[in-house]
Amino acid sequence: MARQNVAEQFVDILARAGVRRMYGVVGDSLNPVVDAIRRTSAIDWIQVRHEEVAAFAAGAEAQLTGTLAACAGSCGPGNLHLINGLYDAHRSMAPVLALASHIPSSEIGLGYFQETHPDQLFRECSHYCELISSPKQMPRLLQTAIQHAIGRGGVSVVALPGDVASEPAPDKAVEHALVTALPSVRPGDAEIEKLARLVDEARRVTLFCGSGTAGAHAEVMEFAERVKAPVGHALRGKEWIQYDNPYDVGMSGLLGYGAAYEATHECDLLMLIGTDFPYNAFLPDDVKIVQIDVRPEHLGRRSQLDLAVWGDAKETLRCLTPRVKAKTDRRFLDKMLKKHADALEGVVKAYTRKVEKHVPIHPEYVASVLDELADDDAVFTVDTGMCNVWAARYISPNGRRRIIGSFSHGSMANALPQAIGAQFTDRNRQVISMSGDGGFSMLMGDFLTLVQYDLPVKIVLFDNSSLGMVELEMLVAGLPSYGTSNHNPDFAAIARAAGAYGVRVEKPKQLAGALKDAFKHKGPALVDVVTDPNALSIPPKISAEMVTGFALSASKIVLDGGVGRMLQMARSNLRNVPRP
Repeated sequence: MARQNVAEQFVDILARAGVRRMYGVVGDSLNPVVDAIRRTSAIDWIQVRHEEVAAFAAGAEAQLTGTLAACAGSCGPGNLHLINGLYDAHRSMAPVLALASHIPSSEIGLGYFQETHPDQLFRECSHYCELISSPKQMPRLLQTAIQHAIGRGGVSVVALPGDVASEPAPDKAVEHALVTALPSVRPGDAEIEKLARLVDEARRVTLFCGSGTAGAHAEVMEFAERVKAPVGHALRGKEWIQYDNPYDVGMSGLLGYGAAYEATHECDLLMLIGTDFPYNAFLPDDVKIVQIDVRPEHLGRRSQLDLAVWGDAKETLRCLTPRVKAKTDRRFLDKMLKKHADALEGVVKAYTRKVEKHVPIHPEYVASVLDELADDDAVFTVDTGMCNVWAARYISPNGRRRIIGSFSHGSMANALPQAIGAQFTDRNRQVISMSGDGGFSMLMGDFLTLVQYDLPVKIVLFDNSSLGMVELEMLVAGLPSYGTSNHNPDFAAIARAAGAYGVRVEKPKQLAGALKDAFKHKGPALVDVVTDPNALSIPPKISAEMVTGFALSASKIVLDGGVGRMLQMARSNLRNVPRP
């Protein structure tokens, strides 16, 4: 029996770690690994048109499954294209193994054709980044990379020269059991007791939750009930904490809504749970703050803490709740619930007047109809920019839906690539890409990947012929918009020319029917909706210092926009407030 070569051993170890697909673009230095994948049934090679898409797709797959995903790029320019998607995966804490194939090992350091140094280039967007320069390093180096990606939550990069990949694997190579699941992490009893004392001493407690509360919905609700706490969330916490939440007071941040800001500033004790919310201008500096996070490097880097608690949200709250005294005073909670409902009543009115007749179509209306028609377990991938606003305000989580975006890295063009990775995990689950025309056109070439694999992704294109969020940033900074207009084609016609379903919608009365038809279509579909570029408004008076990007230093200033079915939920919660 012929000995395995390094490439075959590499592929076998990935399969043993749970990898089922490797996304990438083939190339000479990568050929030994791709050929090894061709000869195994354990892993499929997914051919994309751009390596950036490969990394985004792998990151989305990892976020949906919670297991290791993989991508690859050939030497030099090939693997360099991975870097933006890997940054996103790393900052989203998605376990991804990236193979950066390399020039011939004998030529490294001599200015060879396509030479780069991937073992240096990817260090900032990975927990582990190393070069396999000898077959003797296998399989220990790859196993170490896998355990970094899974155990620490993020990216590992392995650089592998093509000639080394073709060499025979070492005899009697040491292969050990791989770590493929995360442990539960709870604080020590002393920290739990300190936290319990702070909670008992506070009259008004507010919880502010992020993506670290995934899987801890029941524990958060039980604790909120015990201490009568309003519950706000960051954007990445929305899908995990907003649904079935009688204590919901909305979202904080520039895209925020409701009473989350007031609840975090008017309490005695603010508990930051599983969130690395970066916009400290929206956080108070005159209340006691505790933070619970499974990643100790997150503790205290946004706010000055009175107590830092190292542990995951589920286990920490499970230990904490029985140890705190039940509070009976609901006045603070009820006040915040009423403020939340009143705030939503105010902003929703601007987008309910004759919206079905407004041309160009209100993007808020598109998102609202999309929310109504989408499946209860749909996966939404969301482009950075205005689509973030519409998803934050209109897509209703329910515990089964997923919402994935470049929420930490903030990259353009993420929605379509992430939809590819999401759809490969389950062809029967509805995957909807909420794409902006700027983001979609940036990586539009991989629409052909949908067609090639007959992936039934549904792209809802918010086509306002502009980079809307950038225009808003310029406006906030007092600058005239410049370089933000797009001269767009009929994207639906392009979709049809590529062999997919495509329809263009210019009038509101056409929208629901077009979405229903697209959703019924068995293969990929694109709905090009011409939307109003002027739909988003901001408060008429801006009186504080402002900065570029998403961070406004004036923490009370938020975008004035609709909020969809959240108003209905807030009204329902308000009915539970005891009347005098």
